[in-house]
Amino acid sequence: METFDHSENLTEAQRQLYDWIVDYITANQHSPSIRQMMRAMSLKSPAPVQSRLEHLRKKGYIGWDEGQARTIRLLHQRPMGIPVVGAIAATSLVENFPDVDVEMLDFSNLMLKPGHFALKVRGHSMIEALIDDGDTVIMQPVIDAKNVKNGAIVAAHVSGKTTLKYYHKKGSKVTLMPGNPDRSLYPETELKASEVELQGLLIAVWRDCK
Repeated sequence: METFDHSENLTEAQRQLYDWIVDYITANQHSPSIRQMMRAMSLKSPAPVQSRLEHLRKKGYIGWDEGQARTIRLLHQRPMGIPVVGAIAATSLVENFPDVDVEMLDFSNLMLKPGHFALKVRGHSMIEALIDDGDTVIMQPVIDAKNVKNGAIVAAHVSGKTTLKYYHKKGSKVTLMPGNPDRSLYPETELKASEVELQGLLIAVWRDCK
C-alpha cells in the first residue's frame, strides 16, 4: 500500500472514523462491525456510520462492499511513527525554533497513541533529568492542565515562547523549574497560571547514539 496523507480532504467526523478503523485493523487484523463503529463514534444509529464509510470509499481511503462492514479494506498505508514538530528550549524562556526539518520517528516498540509528538531539545537546563542538548523528547498532548501533577516535565508555552521544564502549581501561580543546579544560568520562572499554556507532557526521551 502507498503512503497517503489524509489530513486535507476529510471532514472531522470522517477522519475520526478513518483513524479509528486504521487503529482497529492494525491491532486486530480484521475489520470492525457496524455496531463496534457506532460505539466508538458514540452514535445510536448505523446510518451515520454507513454514510461516513461511503464517503471514505468514494474518496479512495477504503474498499468496502456496502452493507457488509467486515469487508472494509485499507487502501493506503498511514505514515509510520510520530512527527517531530519542532524544537524546544531547555534553557530559559526563548523564542520557538520553527526551523527543524519535518520528519517521522518510528517508535513502534513503544505504546504511543495518535496525537503524540516529538520535539528536539536545545540547551542544558534539564540535564539532571537526563535530558540533554540534541535529545528528542516524546510528548503527550495536554488536554486539561488540571490533570498535570506537580513535578511533571512539560512543554510550556508562555507569551510566544516555549520551554521544557518541571511543572509546579500552587494556587494561581505556576513555577517552571529547570533540572540544572546552576541557577545563575537556569533560574526558576514564576508566572500566573493563566499565562502558561501546557502543550505537552513528557512520556519518553530518545537519544541518537550514532
